[in-house]
Amino acid sequence: MSSTQTQEEWLSRMEAQSRAKQEQFMNRIAQRLNRPRFTEQHEEIEGLERHGETERLEQHREIERFEQRGKPEGLEQHEKAEGLGQGGKTERLDKHEKPERLEWSGKAVKPEQPLRGAPEFWRTFHWDKQERIERFTQNFRSVGGHVERLASPEEASEFIADKARELRAKYIVRQQEPDLEQLHLEAKLPEAEVAVWNSDGSGTDYWKARAAEADIGVVMADHAVAYTGSVAVMSSPEKGRSVSLLPTVLMILIPADCIKTRLGEVLKEFDELGPGRLPAGIHFISGPSRSSDIENDLTIGVHGPGIVYALIVG
Repeated sequence: MSSTQTQEEWLSRMEAQSRAKQEQFMNRIAQRLNRPRFTEQHEEIEGLERHGETERLEQHREIERFEQRGKPEGLEQHEKAEGLGQGGKTERLDKHEKPERLEWSGKAVKPEQPLRGAPEFWRTFHWDKQERIERFTQNFRSVGGHVERLASPEEASEFIADKARELRAKYIVRQQEPDLEQLHLEAKLPEAEVAVWNSDGSGTDYWKARAAEADIGVVMADHAVAYTGSVAVMSSPEKGRSVSLLPTVLMILIPADCIKTRLGEVLKEFDELGPGRLPAGIHFISGPSRSSDIENDLTIGVHGPGIVYALIVG
């Protein structure tokens, strides 16, 4: 800004340049769409309002509503009805206006939807057990997770104990599950404290705080999906969601038989439970927690465990 130019003059010049650029941009868009600028229609409507031409004004507004709602068929029908009205063909005009009135009153027949949900070929898509395990392993590892194939719960128990000693874990929390109780982690890790979720009636807040302090959380998978490399963990009073969300490291035991091919197979089972029997939380876990800021800088372990092991048993 030059010394001889006032601030008001400079702002006016900047505003004029900005408006000119906006005008050029909108004109290019209208040209590409091969449609008139909305402002031109708006000016015509204002002119009709000034001259009190209420009938034509209502017609313009009706057409504008069709265009804004993206209903070219309704717009074409409206124009056809307008032509019939001008020609005095009132009987045919009524036939055209009737479906239009139904549409605006919300009583229109819903459009046909011949395809609902997944297509038929996908509903029958299926991998055998060995392929499901291999695909799950591949997909889970591709997002930073770890997968171990173990023959028995005893091998899973040994793996967790060895990993806990390797990580020098001092505090471990697990779900209150019979299958996890059979791991006997308390006996295998005398140097660490192994707590069982909600085992003493201390309340949810107490156990949330304890889970946040844990080095390792141990949970049982309810379902797993090979195609997406995801594990589904359902919550309950004995299976607090904090066990899978708050510890630094998460160990998920997955019975090999519970790995499904498609996500839809798992969701169907949830649908069959019905709203009264669904748990408060269903968590799908696909590897460690991954978060990105606005610049897409990826950070691991901010909103959940940074290390996740999927232990496929059986």
